[in-house]
Amino acid sequence: MSITVIDYGSGNLKSAAKALEAAANNINLSSKIVVTADPKIIKQSDRIVLPGQGSFRDCYMGIKKIPGLSETLNEFVLVEKKPIFGICVGMQLFAKTGFESQETKGFGWIDAEVRKINNMNKKLKLPHMGWNEIELKKDNFLFSNIKNKSHMYFIHSYEFMTRQKDYVAATTNYGNSIIASVFKENIVGTQFHPEKSQKNGLLILENFLKWKL
Repeated sequence: MSITVIDYGSGNLKSAAKALEAAANNINLSSKIVVTADPKIIKQSDRIVLPGQGSFRDCYMGIKKIPGLSETLNEFVLVEKKPIFGICVGMQLFAKTGFESQETKGFGWIDAEVRKINNMNKKLKLPHMGWNEIELKKDNFLFSNIKNKSHMYFIHSYEFMTRQKDYVAATTNYGNSIIASVFKENIVGTQFHPEKSQKNGLLILENFLKWKL
């Protein structure tokens, strides 16, 4: 199986690739994991991981600056219908619009917006950083063998917001209920970092690699 971690300058790529390698080894999966932004390699991949660190706008503009990358991702996801896993800002980029720094269009794969977390009149610290439990919303392959209320590692100041509740796989509570994971057809994402979430995070990556559409 060929797995590509998309490299558009967002950082945190090595840890994501290493976690995927560990997950593949755990399930005895013969895999080739590549970190690249080369559209030719991405097109030939069986599944891709879209990481993200920094602001929504910086990440999306980073993708747009690489010739052919945005078009290739749209083709991979919308036409070829191959699996994609978005991590943190990578998941946020699935939305139609982000409002960090300034209004910026995202991929629009899910009807959603990305807005700043309500810090309850400064009662909550931003970014939301550290371990927090997740509430599983429905049976989902991504969370196979993951217990409800398991703890995952978060670091973000903006949240993914959608009225399409059928696409919400898990939430977390930070003052208000915040979407922690989304799932739509061949598209999955987590606001938390599975590569930083120890055993449970590896289980989630294993489930993604075993996923059969």
